Amino acid sequence: MSCQKQLRWYELIPLFSFLFLFGRCKSCKSKISAQYPLVEFATASVFAALFLKFQDIFFLNTLIFSLMYAYYAAAFSLLLVVVVYDMKHKIIPDALSLVFGILAFVGLFLFDVSGNGLFYPHMPSIWEFLSGFWVATIFALFWLVSSGTWMGLGDAKLAVGLGWLLGTSRLLSGAALAFWIGAIVGIILILFTKNHKMKSEIPFAPYLVLGALLAFLFELHLFY
Repeated sequence: MSCQKQLRWYELIPLFSFLFLFGRCKSCKSKISAQYPLVEFATASVFAALFLKFQDIFFLNTLIFSLMYAYYAAAFSLLLVVVVYDMKHKIIPDALSLVFGILAFVGLFLFDVSGNGLFYPHMPSIWEFLSGFWVATIFALFWLVSSGTWMGLGDAKLAVGLGWLLGTSRLLSGAALAFWIGAIVGIILILFTKNHKMKSEIPFAPYLVLGALLAFLFELHLFY
């Protein structure tokens, strides 16, 4: 806030505080960025969707559910941070991709990434290890051939962790969705806004993460 006043606890309740304050600081009346409620709503939606995906396990084994829920909630929370950063700065920090990649790599040993993503401690196969590199290699080639105009190298780095989190089949499905959604949104922006043109730089991570999330939640295997 421009007044630099420390917000009280009841002014920090996700989403509701923004609505109750009508999007303005209570002290100086300056506008609060819409980014905050949007991110809070997106986070709540992801958490709710993850619960619905694993709700059957919740009633069968609370401990296993808690482990799975905590892991996937942490993974997709990190991806939301990537999305916000990429939208604001049009770059994905290597540190975020690294932390996410480490978390996803650990998940290779704990979850059935090639199947339904359920808790399944095991030694990953060579194909599961390589799942983080198939799509990443394709993205890297896009970046190389286009000199970075089609896609950023950061998207390729992020795809490594996404492959370990989702498995090859779901990541390919998520990547296909990302291109379709990105193309539709890009056309709409070009046609109906003045700030976007054919050569405008559009961050790809939001579409890639959305595609990955949909592929994970709905078990999409478009190329299987």
